[in-house]
Amino acid sequence: MANEILTETHGRVRLITLNRPEAKNSVNSALGNALVAAIEELDADDGLTAGVLTGADGGFSAGMDLKAFAAGGMPEGFNTFLQQGSQKPLIAAVEGFALAGGLEIALTCDLIVAAKGVRLGIPEVNKGLFAAGGGLFRLPNRVPYGVAMEMALTSDPISAEQGHALGLVARLAEPGQACAVALELAERIAKNAPLAVAASKQIIRASRGVTEEDAWKLQGPQLGKVFTSEDAKEGPRAFAEKREPKWKGC
Repeated sequence: MANEILTETHGRVRLITLNRPEAKNSVNSALGNALVAAIEELDADDGLTAGVLTGADGGFSAGMDLKAFAAGGMPEGFNTFLQQGSQKPLIAAVEGFALAGGLEIALTCDLIVAAKGVRLGIPEVNKGLFAAGGGLFRLPNRVPYGVAMEMALTSDPISAEQGHALGLVARLAEPGQACAVALELAERIAKNAPLAVAASKQIIRASRGVTEEDAWKLQGPQLGKVFTSEDAKEGPRAFAEKREPKWKGC
């Protein structure tokens, strides 16, 4: 893995750290490509159930590296991650700030854990751009319409505390503890059956804004995959035998 990304494994959880603190963990091509590779490793490893994404040295990410953008356009790998995200649950652990593409990275994750006092915003309009990394349609799915519109048009950020009250932030942490809280949450997720967890994530994401009829159709393929798995047999067996299940992820 390139130096722009650091990884650690905590049981069935992979911690992924954006590692360009000298540039506020902003994304250039090297970081973008390394992030895509790290997510591919997370998704391909049957020994992992969930991931935590954080930033080095007390800041999450300032988003796209504007100097790199001015020199050569959109960094490689960045759009790939923003559009595809991960198959497995991914939690953003945010310290300091998640601004512009940094917030869009967090919105690509399934849950956000943020330290008190963190600033969350999409200020692209004050740079002559707009939040083209999914922020303009993902943010209104997490906060009320008026809040998302005001953030997009004024470029003013909100605090983690405001984000928590609005449902954008799943859990608040004390400053310096966002990663620890996110890992605790990820480890709680990882106690459950990996296939069932991944399927639950995919169904919730895919069913937003669709009719119930279409949602049932979306669920169908996951139903067959999960309910015929070895883990689907192990769960009830472990329950009957009053023991912890031993998941295989298959």
